[in-house]
Amino acid sequence: MAQPHQLNAEIRERAGKGAARATRRAGRVPAVIYGNKQEPVLISVDPVDLMKELQQPGFFSHVYEIAVGGETYKVLARDLQTHPINNLPTHVDFMRFSKKTRLAVDVYVEFINEEECPGLKEGGVLNVVRHDVELRCSPDAIPESLEADLSGLEIGDTLHISAIKLPEGAELTITDRDFTVATIAAPTIFTEVEEGDEDGEEGAGEDGEGTEGGEDGEGDEEKSED
Repeated sequence: MAQPHQLNAEIRERAGKGAARATRRAGRVPAVIYGNKQEPVLISVDPVDLMKELQQPGFFSHVYEIAVGGETYKVLARDLQTHPINNLPTHVDFMRFSKKTRLAVDVYVEFINEEECPGLKEGGVLNVVRHDVELRCSPDAIPESLEADLSGLEIGDTLHISAIKLPEGAELTITDRDFTVATIAAPTIFTEVEEGDEDGEEGAGEDGEGTEGGEDGEGDEEKSED
């Protein structure tokens, strides 16, 4: 189980679009904590701290502990709004949860032991089919990542989900097939045409034209002799 990420916040006194714009003008990102049959808590977070979390894989699958107003809330990020031009965060929704909560989350796949993969050593290419795998579990059981072991795989081999160990208490949302996570593909080889080959082809064409001209010339001589 992954450890909760810490995120500091401040209480927002007012709701509404005008209050949210004022929060952004003050250099912070408006957010809300909701769910678990409790009243929403209006908060704001530091944009620098938030961007650090967004730059890591699995923002929506991390459990966050938010300390604000003398309380600590364990939450999951469920929605993120961004600016249409600069793509910076403008609002975040965080959801509280209980011990009974089970939900579907995408978990990042981490590929390990590349140096022990014969297929990659021979020039093969790791073709990732799924960068994330959706699991159903309680928020406290969400792993930081799923480890996909590449050791022993040859060119042409396929890594299926059955080869990846799932954390205790987690299950796949796709259960009707053993789907592919990655393959070791053969390297792509490009053949270049050398200039000498092109010149040879052009030369052959010129010789052919000369031969045809010679035959025509011989015919003309025969006609003139007649």
